[in-house]
This record gives sequence, structure tokens and C-alpha cells, in this order.
Amino acid sequence: MRAAAERVAPGSWGGHRTIGAAVRAAKPGAVVTVQAGTYTESLVLDRDISLVAKGTVRLAAARGPALTVHSGRVEIRGFTIESDAPREPVVLLRGGEPELRECEITGGRVEVAGTARAVLADCSVRRSGAASLRLTGTARAVLEKVTLAGGTGEGLLVEDETRVEAVDSLIDGVTGHGVLVTGGAHLRLNRCEVRASGESAVLVVGHATASLDECRLHQAGGQGLWARGTAGRHTEAQREAARDDGAAAHGVRLRSCEIFRAHGAGVLAEDGSAVRLDDCHVHHTEGAAVVLSGEARGELVSLRAVDCADSALVVRGSAHVSARECTFARTGANGLYAVGESGLALTGCTVRDTAYTAVHLGGAARMEARDCLVSGSPEYGLRVTARAELLATGCEVSGAELAAAVVEDGDAALRDCRLTGGRDGVRLRTSHRPLLSRCTVAGSADSGVRVGPGTGARLEDLTVSGSGGAAVVVEEESTVVIQGGTVTAPGGSGLVVRAGARPQVRGLVVEDAAKNALYVDEGGTGTYEDCRFSRSGFPAVYAATGADILLRRCTVAATESDLLRAEGATVHAEDCEAEEVAEALLPGLGGADGTPAVLTATPALRTPGATEKEPDAGEAEEGTGDDAAARLAELHAELDRLVGLDGVKREVLTLTRLMQMVKVRQDAGLAPPPLSRHLVFAGNAGTGKTTVARLYGGFLAALGLLSRGHLVETDRSDLVGEYVGHTAPRTTAVFKRALGGVLFIDEAYSLVPQGQVTDFGAEAVSTLVKLMEDHRDEIVVIVAGYPSEMDRLLGSNAGLASRFTRTLTFEDYSSAELVRIVEYQAARHEYTCAPQTVEALHHYFETLPRGERFGNGRSARQVFQRMTERHAQRVAELGLGPAELAAAEPGLLTLLLPDDLPPEGTL
Repeated sequence: MRAAAERVAPGSWGGHRTIGAAVRAAKPGAVVTVQAGTYTESLVLDRDISLVAKGTVRLAAARGPALTVHSGRVEIRGFTIESDAPREPVVLLRGGEPELRECEITGGRVEVAGTARAVLADCSVRRSGAASLRLTGTARAVLEKVTLAGGTGEGLLVEDETRVEAVDSLIDGVTGHGVLVTGGAHLRLNRCEVRASGESAVLVVGHATASLDECRLHQAGGQGLWARGTAGRHTEAQREAARDDGAAAHGVRLRSCEIFRAHGAGVLAEDGSAVRLDDCHVHHTEGAAVVLSGEARGELVSLRAVDCADSALVVRGSAHVSARECTFARTGANGLYAVGESGLALTGCTVRDTAYTAVHLGGAARMEARDCLVSGSPEYGLRVTARAELLATGCEVSGAELAAAVVEDGDAALRDCRLTGGRDGVRLRTSHRPLLSRCTVAGSADSGVRVGPGTGARLEDLTVSGSGGAAVVVEEESTVVIQGGTVTAPGGSGLVVRAGARPQVRGLVVEDAAKNALYVDEGGTGTYEDCRFSRSGFPAVYAATGADILLRRCTVAATESDLLRAEGATVHAEDCEAEEVAEALLPGLGGADGTPAVLTATPALRTPGATEKEPDAGEAEEGTGDDAAARLAELHAELDRLVGLDGVKREVLTLTRLMQMVKVRQDAGLAPPPLSRHLVFAGNAGTGKTTVARLYGGFLAALGLLSRGHLVETDRSDLVGEYVGHTAPRTTAVFKRALGGVLFIDEAYSLVPQGQVTDFGAEAVSTLVKLMEDHRDEIVVIVAGYPSEMDRLLGSNAGLASRFTRTLTFEDYSSAELVRIVEYQAARHEYTCAPQTVEALHHYFETLPRGERFGNGRSARQVFQRMTERHAQRVAELGLGPAELAAAEPGLLTLLLPDDLPPEGTL
């Protein structure tokens, strides 16, 4: 039979005056209804009973806790329970199976202790002076839609061997940690929110474990989640508790959680803790998004760590992290930063849009990356320093401004990777022997791969395309092995070998090099077997003074000259061949006894004025010639053919006439007038500065004021060293190669970076000033760059300003001039532009945005190239066979139509 109900109604007939009296009178299992009112009592319950409030019932503690439960199945429903001792428990549940439903508890904490198995549902605990809800002993608790708010300690404290499960609950505005789990306790939160805690939102310490699903941790005064303990040393009770929610293998597991606006790190795991983040989102943290240190272990799956003020992932100490399909983006520092003896294993991850280097490895860190994407860094995509190691397979790196990948003292093995953009594609400078295998390096502004001084490297089946400078640079005393691979269309030479370098090259193909296919500097050596060099702009192979190289079974094809050897260079050639080479020195040089022949041929002469950033690779002494006037007329005609630049042309002709007068006075034995030959070329990109510099050198050579008139083009990377004492020798070497001609320093303002007072560029400027004084009659120096930056350069050094007194300003091309450039390119390549095409070109250039990426003449040439590509596609879509194309009207293959213009905004 059900026990009789009891009623508490002070002043009413048949009701108890106090709750305690009703409880004492009640039989086990009874229901006690309590009418509205305030009851100052301290209840102690030790048997099955239910207390149900009718109206607003306030239970105020007389002394000690207002409610204590020792045993029994106890239900408390609808009560407001109060205390004036905020640091003491207002509700103490020490045993039994108590349930508090729809209760409001203020002024003290709820403590679940001993062996209690408690349930709190639709309850709130506010203004506690210590932990709002504390579990201790071996207690268990289930929280459903519970609010813990406004306490001056922790929101939820779980310790000893307790276990708590919370669903749809809120911890808000406590001054301590939102949740603190310690000892051997286990916590499970499902769809809970922890916000505005004074310290960390969730702290898990020692051997404790925690599992969070679909939770939000935000506005924490410390870390979002802080795990600090020893992984894997859990009790049997913990393993049993964690088995159902997947936390047994990880001290802390988060699934589909969001952590944001933490004052510290989003997730901090240290000491021996182990964490797993599965499909979580960590963002807008003031510290790093995720940090692991000490001996921590982390498993990250589909994590999004973005928009943090620091790095997205920091790994240090001996911590280890595995990450799969994660995104690390929009950081205030690095994307990934690993130091110490840490380890990382990344699969299918994305690192992008970082303020510093995207992936930085230091110390003795080791990272394995597979099928990852790295993009968007103002520094480096991948950087390996100190004793760190990188193993990357199938990764793609793009959008790094300095270099896609750099190895400095560390070691790396990159396989099947694609590295795009950057000033350099890859930089290697280390005592180890890094490996690049089956990788593609494309679109770097300067060198594709730069192997630094004293570095050993292995390049296997490497593809380097579209580099602005040399494709592969092997610097002083390095020992690189190149096996196979293709170099395509570098803006400089294909392979550059510096003094003392000893490369072993086999099976390398170099195509369409703007300069030499192989350039061997003074004192360079190496063995080159089974290589193919085709369509180079300068002689395919150049050997400088003191070079000693062996060419075996090499082929040179479709170039003007296969070899240019400076006096004092030694070139051994064996079984080499030339195909479609106008001036061939290599074929048939093997001796009768099979030993290599040694070339002693005189270097071929070249016309003065050829541009060469890898200095002098395609040039020798200029022939004297008998008719200087004819040469001047030829140069004047070439100057006149340049589109636009009317003011510059007048300046050059004026200077030429002045120089002629100087020459006449010198020949007459008169002192020359005071005149500086050095010039400043101020103008935006693609305005013809290099071309005019080359012609200016030719003019002075034809007048006899320069011995050669050749052009040596250089920039900061060639002049400025990387350490103390490195800059002056580099600058001097470049300067000496330009003696007798023109030294053209592009982007010269970069020698004095704004705001960097300790930069080595100042040393380069000082060295140049002295050399210009020592060789005032042997060289012309032209500094070039954007107009707004050149004044700052001249103002950086008084000696520099006094030597550059004349500035030639290169104006941007007008739309009409850009059209003329396209028409010139078309005529040169046997195309014609229909009248309506010319009109469309005018409109195209009028509407073309002229921002920082606008290249003036370069943009016009790009437009022409795109037009020829679209024309070829248009003709191909007609489906005509070779015979039909041969019989078609000539205009079909040569006439460019308006439809061939590239779409607006695609240049």
C-alpha cells in the first residue's frame, strides 16, 4: 500500500507547522506537500520520501546545510533553498538516491558526497561562495537542464572517484574555473555551455577523464579547455565510466564542440595528458587555438582552428599530435609551430592565411605530412630549422611570399609535392642532406630551388617551371646530386653552379631557358651526364674562368651556340651531340682512345648589350668594329622603335650627345666636363627600364666610353648576404662582373628596407658607393624602382645621392600605346589584328584595372599571349584536320578577332 501523504501548512487545520515535523510523521515512501511560505529549518533525510512545494516555498538553513540526505530515495521538487553561509554547503547529499527537481538554490553550494547517486533537473545554483556544485568521494550525479551561475569559485567541481553526467546545462559567470575535474573523477557533458568563467572554462587535472559532446566553451578568463595530467593511468572505475563515451583511450575527448573567445589558449594539453578533438571548432582565441606541451598526446579529427590571435597549433616539449582533415587558418602568428622534441603526423590538413610562417619546425621537432595544403603566408610555407625534420608526401604549398619551403640546419624529405610561388620556391641550407623527389616547383619570382653554401641535397625527378630567375642555384661548396628532372622556361639560367660547388647531375632536361641552360661560375665544377639542353637564349653551357666541368653524353638542341667558355675555364666533353645548333663546339670531342677531350676553343663573340642576371653568362669581349657611326645609327633605330617613352627617349639622346662631346674633348686632350653617367630610372613595372638600360650601355660602348657595354642585371638577393661579412664580397663580385658595362639594380630601394636599421642592405650601399668611386670611368650604375621609393633610397646615403644626379621617369603606357605593343607583338609572330580587334583592344585597356599587379608592357604581352591561346582554341574547335588547315584561307591561322581577347578581369 502507498504511504499516507503528509501536509505542511502553518496555521491551517490538519497541517504540520514545520517540514521537519511532517517528515518525522511520514511513513517511508510518503509524499509531503508544503504550502507556500518561508521555513527556517535544517532538514535531515534518511529514508524514502518526497517533498513537493505548493507555491513558493523558501527553505532557509537554521544552522549548517538547509538540506542533508544520508540515505533513501528522496525527491525534492519546486523548493527555493537558501543559506547565509556562502562558502558552506546549503545542500549536502551524502548517500541514497536524492533527486532535486525545479529547485532554486542560493547562497551556498550543493555538495554530492560519499556514495550518493544524485539527480538534479531543471535546477539552478547561484551566488555560491565556493564551488557551486561539488562532487566528492565515490558519488554519482546526473544534471539535466541545470544552471550554475554567479559563484565566486568553480562552477562544477568533480573530484576523487566521482562521476557526473550533465545534459543541456549552463555554467555561467563564475570567478574560478567553469568546470574542474581532478583526482580519478570522470565528467561527461552533453549539449552544455560554459561561459564567462574567471579562469579556464574546463580544467581536467591528474588522472581525471572527461568527455564533452556538442558543448560550447566561451569567454573564459583562462583557457577554453585545460588538460593537465597523466594519460593512460586510469582506475578500473574510470575505464568502466568512460567505456560508453569513448574517453577511455583519451584523458579528454571533445566531439562537435565549439571553443571561442578564450583569454588564453582554446585548448591547452600539458604534462602527460591525452586529448581528442573530433569535429570541433576553435576560434577567436587570444592565445593559440590548440597547444600541447610536455608529454601530452593529441588526436585531432576534422578540427577547425581559425581566427586566433596566436598560432593555430603549438606543439612543444615531447608532445605528439596526429591530425586528420583539419583546418588551421587566419592566424595572428604561425599556422603550426612545433619545437622541442615534439612530433606531428598530419593527413589531409589545410594551413592557410597566416601572419607568420605557415608551418614552422624548430628544435628537434619531427613532422610527417601527407596530402596537406599550405597557402597564404607573408613569410614561408614550410620552414625547418635547428635539428627538426620534415617528411612531406603529396602536399601542396602556395602563396608564401618569401619561399614555399626553406630548410635551415634541419632536414627534410619532400616527395610528390607541388610548391608554387614565393620569391624562391625552395631554399636549402643545412649540414644534413635534404631530399626532393618527384616534386614540382613552379612560378617563383626568383630561383626555383636554391641549394645554399656547403649544403648537400638530393633532387630526384624534379620539375621546375616558370621561375623568374635561375631555376636551380647550387651555391658555394655545396654537393648536390640531381637525378633526372625537367627545368622549363626559367627567366634566368636553368642550372647555376657557384664557386667550389661539386654537383653530380644525370638525366636533367633544361628547356627554353632565357639565359644559359647550364651556368658554371668561377671555380665551379661538376659532372653532367645524359643531360639535354634545348632552346636557351644564351649559349647552352657557359663556363667561367677557373671552372672545371665534365660533360658526358649530353645533347644541346635548337640554340644558337652550345658552349661559351671563358679564358681559363676547362670543359671536358665526351660523346656529346648538337642538334640544330648554329655554332657547335661539343660534337665529336671524344678522343680516339675514348678519353674525354678538353675544350680549348676561343670563346664566341656576342653583340654587346645582352641582359644577364646571372652575370656575363652569355657574353664575351666586344668586337671593336670599324664603324661606330653605323652602330650608333642601329641603336638609335632600336630606341625609336620602342613604343611610347617619348620623354625618356629625349633624355637618352641628350645624354648621348653630351657623351659624344665628352669623347671629342678627351680625344682633343681637353678635360671632360663634370658629368655623372649614373642614372636613376623611376617607373612602374613593365615600362621598359631594362631595355633602355641595355641600349644606354650600347650607346656608351659605341662611343668608346665603355669597353664592353654589356648589361648585368641584379637585385637585392644577389648583393645582400645573410650574415655578417657576407654582403661586401657578394656586392663586390657582382660589381666586378659589370666592369666595362652597365650594372642595373632593379628594385634598388629594397637595399634599404623601411624601418630596418640593422639590415645588411646598408652595407651593400656603402660598398657600392666606394666601388663607384674607385672605378668611376669603367662602369655605369643604374638604380631602378617605383618612383615613390627611389627618393628614400637616395636619402639613405649621402654618397649615393651625390652620384645619382639625373632621374629618368618612365611613365605608364597609355591605352593606345599598349595597343601598339600588342600590334608589334602580333606582327613579330606573324599574326594580324582585324580593325574591330584593334578597337576592342582600346576598350579592353581602358577598362583594365591598373593596380599593383598591372605590368604595363608586360601586361600587353600577356594579353597578346592569351589572344594567341584563345585563337588556337577557336581554330581547334572547328574540327579541321591538318590537310584542311593547310588548305584553309591564310586568315584563319593568322587573323586575331575580338573574341580572342581574354575575358575582363582574367589577366
